[in-house]
Amino acid sequence: MDRCPCRGCGAGIMPLAPIAQMDLETFDRIQRVNVRGTFVIDQLAARQVRNGGAIINFSTTITRLQAPTYGAYAASKGAVEAMSLILARELRGRDVTVNAVAPGPTATPLFFEGKSQEAIDHIASLNPMERLGTPADIAEVTAFLAGPGRWVNGQTIYANGGAA
Repeated sequence: MDRCPCRGCGAGIMPLAPIAQMDLETFDRIQRVNVRGTFVIDQLAARQVRNGGAIINFSTTITRLQAPTYGAYAASKGAVEAMSLILARELRGRDVTVNAVAPGPTATPLFFEGKSQEAIDHIASLNPMERLGTPADIAEVTAFLAGPGRWVNGQTIYANGGAA
């Protein structure tokens, strides 16, 4: 997926290539969408969120797995994790939480793109639950952070079935 179809939701793009072979235009596009996009959304949210609200960003378990060809994508999501912690600290005194959810392999069009069924099955078998995550799995973690998880702040929550 080269573009986020929703334009401005904080979703990302994930072109893959070894660091030594990725062209700078692709690298810059990944950073522009994944980092700048999150920055703009966070900036607007910080200005408008009510006291007691929650801001939730999205990272990826790839920042821990550090798989080959994911360097530019992992770098962009590492930046999202850093921004989340810093924004949580900047919003001190407002009772606003800022966290990041880092999904593992999740059954979405972005995950399936360009992968053979054999590769998908292999990736699904790597975590102790032996399956891909579902959007509902990620939604549960997100809902927790948006609701009852009021004491969780400035954290990255890895929702990956135990993969890392």
